[in-house]
Order: sequence, then structure tokens, then C-alpha cells
Amino acid sequence: MSRDVFFFDLDGTLIDSAVGITSCVAYALEKLQQPVPPMAELRKWIGPSLRTSFTPLLGDAQQVEHAVALYRERFEVIGWQEHDIYAGIGDVVQGLHAAGHRLAVVTAKNEPHARRIVEHLPFGGCFENVIGATEDGSRSNKPELIAEALQRLSLQPTQCWMIGDRRMDIEGARHHAMRNVGVLWGFGGREELEAAGVGALASTPGELAVLLRG
Repeated sequence: MSRDVFFFDLDGTLIDSAVGITSCVAYALEKLQQPVPPMAELRKWIGPSLRTSFTPLLGDAQQVEHAVALYRERFEVIGWQEHDIYAGIGDVVQGLHAAGHRLAVVTAKNEPHARRIVEHLPFGGCFENVIGATEDGSRSNKPELIAEALQRLSLQPTQCWMIGDRRMDIEGARHHAMRNVGVLWGFGGREELEAAGVGALASTPGELAVLLRG
């Protein structure tokens, strides 16, 4: 019997990475002597690719690449550790894995960074693969990332679900006509997810587990 396969977003779905991401963005902007947006604005940077967020602020492509390099400079030392695991999400992941489902992380985070984080999660071993953005940003949008995951794992979209907290996760899933669940404990919120055409919403990891068990 074929079992559903679950793709999990990372930031805002498995981990609350607000401190690490916003601190690294602020570090990069300060180094470039640019004003740092307020925290409410910086939280919107969690989800899209770095280049997507830096470009409107800096404009110049060379400055954007410099900002990305500065962000990574801090992230590689300390930023990757600055996160909390959402209470209960580990039980969901381990339950799905124990039931025989294949699991992967699909994130717009740079893939080496994402792999490092997932390897250190207490339930990280449940994931068959971690699919993230390329270093140069040539693969960074959710439709491309999901396509890469499907290819790597030799899957069809009809076999899979995408679980995430931002509109990009839902739009990426819909691009591939894939089932999806929006989680409400992350950085997007109900209004954003519903506007993106989300298939179902989960307020807690417990609700998510029930939805995915179907």
C-alpha cells in the first residue's frame, strides 16, 4: 500500500528561528551601514529567500550579494543555533515516521545551513532528505524547491503533502497541484494562508497530526 509522503517547511513550521534570522539580517545591514527595519518588519523576512528580501531594500545586485555573504557570516557561527523547536512538532514527525511515511524538509533556507539544523534536531533522523536553496540562489523559490524534492525522491505530486506556515509554501504546493496544510504557529497567519488558497489549517501540532492521519 502506498503511503502519503510529507514535505515539511523548516522555519516557522518545525522551529521558531526568529531570533537567529532577524539577528543575522540586522548584522548584515549594520555592516553595510544601512538602517535596520523594526522587528515587526524583520519577521516578514522569515520564509522568502534572502535575496528576495534584501533586493527591495538595497537595490544594487552587488550590495545584495554582499548582504547575503554577511548574513551567512554570522549565521554559520551562531545564527544556526538560535532557534526553539515548537512544542509537540517532534511527536508529529516521529509518529508519521513510525507509521511508515516518508518525510523530507523542503525549505528556502540555504541547503547546507538547513541540513546542519535538521541534523541537530532530536527528530532530525526521521527525514529522508533536506532540500534547500542553492548557495547562488538559482534554486530558491518554493515551486522549484518542491520540484527538486519530487525529483530527488522519485515522487509524483499526488503522493505528497506540503506543510508550512507561509503563503510561499501553499503557493508552491498549489503550483504542483499538491495537497497542503498551513500551520498557524509560525510567521504567516490565517489571513495570509487563506489568501494563498490553503487546503487545510492546523492551529496546533496535535491538530496537524489528526489532519495528516486523515
